[in-house]
Amino acid sequence: MIGDVLPDASILATLPDIPRPLTGLAEWLACVVYVLLRRPRLPRARLALLAVGALGVQVGVQQLAGQLPLQLWTLGMAAAVASMYGFIIAAARVSVRDAGYFAARALVLAELVAALHWQMHCFFFLPDGRPGLSWQVAFFVLVYAASFVGAFVVEARHFRPTQALDVTHVELASAVAIALVTFFMSNISFLNANTPFSGRLGLEIFYIRTLVDLCGFVALYAQQGQRLQHRARAEVRAIDEMLRRQHEQYLQSKRSIEIVNRKYHDLKHQIGVIRAEGDPARRASYLDDLEASVADYAAQADTGNGVLDVILTTKSMECAERGIDLTSVVDGGVLDFMSAMDVAAVFGNALDNAIDGVMAVPEPEKRLIKVAVYTRDRFALLTFENWFTGELRTEDGDIVTRRQDRTRHGYGLKSIRYTAEKYGGSMTVNVEEHWFVLRVLLPLPQDGAVGGAPRVTAVRGAARDARPR
Repeated sequence: MIGDVLPDASILATLPDIPRPLTGLAEWLACVVYVLLRRPRLPRARLALLAVGALGVQVGVQQLAGQLPLQLWTLGMAAAVASMYGFIIAAARVSVRDAGYFAARALVLAELVAALHWQMHCFFFLPDGRPGLSWQVAFFVLVYAASFVGAFVVEARHFRPTQALDVTHVELASAVAIALVTFFMSNISFLNANTPFSGRLGLEIFYIRTLVDLCGFVALYAQQGQRLQHRARAEVRAIDEMLRRQHEQYLQSKRSIEIVNRKYHDLKHQIGVIRAEGDPARRASYLDDLEASVADYAAQADTGNGVLDVILTTKSMECAERGIDLTSVVDGGVLDFMSAMDVAAVFGNALDNAIDGVMAVPEPEKRLIKVAVYTRDRFALLTFENWFTGELRTEDGDIVTRRQDRTRHGYGLKSIRYTAEKYGGSMTVNVEEHWFVLRVLLPLPQDGAVGGAPRVTAVRGAARDARPR
């Protein structure tokens, strides 16, 4: 019966609640766990000083909150959460939303560890005749160390130091809601025992608090797992869509080039007829200009691979229009074991990235792209080099797009790596003396010789075998 429920003061008197300093320490350690999961923004010495100061602030806020009347309990806890948020955003390289996401998780983790330790502490040490203070301290250190180290190991599966979180407003609101509901439900027995959700006996209250906090931690862990799965599915869809667009672009380019070549050959016959007529000097001058103006459209690449011929011809025409020197030394027959769609994906994405890169170079004479395909020790080696200015940014070993819209860009290199790994190969990217170098290594099939003599194609100017000094 509700009337028989112990009043709040009687409950707290029967079993003491968690000391405020221990709560502040748990909150601080939880923040440290999530700060260590990110790449710190400060040097180690400054980070250590900040952490020590944050510990003092966190314990001080909890001590102050303990002096407030019960009516202001919510205000004290809000101040504690605010100090946790401030520590995380000051110590880790995270955005405002990401810091809020981590603060929500840190609050639930701190509540769980503090509740778990205090429940076992009351069970083992409160009855008379149990071990003294030294054993209590050793037990406290053991539980806190095991809990927070275990939490770090578990959470490290979902958080990588260099991987951007990119938490959305909806995801942040969901995490905050889970944390608030968990915190409220785990502490309701200490606020008011006369509710349908409150515990009525001493250790039962502590058990409910620990269990609710554990459920909250599991819910947040599952939320992060779903976020990663959703991101992985989105990347796969984006790569599949990019592969499809590359293949469609290849087919369209093939049709366009066939039309251009037919028109070019027709025009050559027309020029021959016109040359045979009167006013040879002046007419020849006009015809020379006309022939030169259409010469670029007949620059058909001849690599020994039909797909590569179409892609290189299309990209060569694009480079000529943009004032880019594209030089290729390509043995197309080496890649006969690859499907047309995969060849289009690798070369289309690599050349698109190279063109974007050199267009950012202010000096026109340095807008250079070099492509090479050849064999070495039963491997096909594909290299794409372009003059590069700026800083190479990476996250979790992946190159980060320099474009603002990450949701629509940045999948080109992932598509190339995906295709290379599909054939048992690998992709590497680095910067060598202002050259952005992309290398793809593919094992050749063990069914006889492949490839032939490399073909050289130079667009807009002579081929440049040496890098500019």
